Amino acid sequence: MCLSIPSKVVKIDRENEVATVDTMGVQREASLSLMSEEEISIGDYVLLHIGFVMNKIDEAEALDSLALYREIIDAMNEEDRQLAILEADECPSRGN
Repeated sequence: MCLSIPSKVVKIDRENEVATVDTMGVQREASLSLMSEEEISIGDYVLLHIGFVMNKIDEAEALDSLALYREIIDAMNEEDRQLAILEADECPSRGN
């Protein structure tokens, strides 16, 4: 299953159309090529799909979603957490 977890924009490289986002403590780069430049700012929350920022979301909505994800993760045992990570890495829409 592929999930899009809200991520906070922490850095923007407009020249290369890339944002660095933080997803529950993990930072990664994501392409901004599907967004217009003025739409995304540092501190915004966004949803990602296959390495692209797809849209900006409301901060309150993002924080509510992150709290729910944290509850789910906290309820999992270590084996289930690792399995969930592996399944996310095998998301079929990534072109694998």
